[in-house]
Amino acid sequence: MDFRPHIERFCKRCAEVEAALSDPKAFDDAQRAQELSREYARLKDLVAAGTSYLKTLADLDENRALLQAETPESEMGQMAKEEVARLETEERRFAKILQFGLIPPDPTDSRNSIIEIRAGAGGSESALFAADLYRMYTRYAEARRWKVETLDSSSSDLGGFKEVIFEVTGTDIFKRLKYESGVHRVQRVPATEAQGRIHTSTATVAVLPEAEEVDIEIKPDEIEINCCRASGKGGQGVNTTDSAVQIIHKPTGLIVRCADERSQQKNRLKAMTVLRTRLLERKVAEENAKYAAQRKGQVGTGERSEKIRTYNFPQNRVTDHRLEVTLYNLSNVIEGDLDALIDPLITHDMETRLASLNA
Repeated sequence: MDFRPHIERFCKRCAEVEAALSDPKAFDDAQRAQELSREYARLKDLVAAGTSYLKTLADLDENRALLQAETPESEMGQMAKEEVARLETEERRFAKILQFGLIPPDPTDSRNSIIEIRAGAGGSESALFAADLYRMYTRYAEARRWKVETLDSSSSDLGGFKEVIFEVTGTDIFKRLKYESGVHRVQRVPATEAQGRIHTSTATVAVLPEAEEVDIEIKPDEIEINCCRASGKGGQGVNTTDSAVQIIHKPTGLIVRCADERSQQKNRLKAMTVLRTRLLERKVAEENAKYAAQRKGQVGTGERSEKIRTYNFPQNRVTDHRLEVTLYNLSNVIEGDLDALIDPLITHDMETRLASLNA
């Protein structure tokens, strides 16, 4: 495939977006400015990949010519052969980046995300596993320098979570975490098991792209807001101020609760963000239902009934059932080392979308 026309197009559009961003008037419309900034960041990476790709091609031609001119046994011939092998690997890598660059970007990929983890089958052990998943995603976010903020949680008797909802903010969050939606299964000996028997428990994870005000309009008469006293850590102010906020969306019956320990105003803003995000999820789900047949084979659909991954502690094994990827480093994964599981899913998804474009 000749990528030169596409590289030229990326360069041209990158220059146009850069010029648009240099105009102060572009920031009069905050949403438009944000969209341009995201597009510029994406195009800048593609232009850099295109420049490297063209240089790699030129270096390949030069080394192939040298390889033909020299005898294979000579020192120069051996060096040229090794360099050709290295450059061919680089050529394929940059070509893949450029191929994926041809796919129209998903506007939600660059958004912050709301993650909801709920204990499933397995009682107290399920709640402990939910806490482990929360810690795993928190560690992963820290490694990527994302910010995590807990919105609401319900603790279990043994220190786990019946439910925990948190927000992750940063760059390309939904792009990487959207594949985590689904049922996560754990196999291990619970702390409460006296006979040493392995139990199987589950927890559900929902990853939602954070909705913006322009996505969903919520009218004041459609919601009912109630305030109550929060519970949990935070000292005396927690139990003496009505800081927790519960919002009921009357048309849908959705109920959102946020308790940030002290600030009622902060909780109100967060609760509205979560409500808007859930309404956007419902809207998108209704649209996607129209195209369910087309999406049947898609990886990472986010259906919560899917068992997407199994964490087997006795064997230090984690298996992602969508691509049948198995790793024997569960101890690292549970500490937040998720890229080896997420990267293949991203690649598979991009390849599927690319194939549909070329069909």
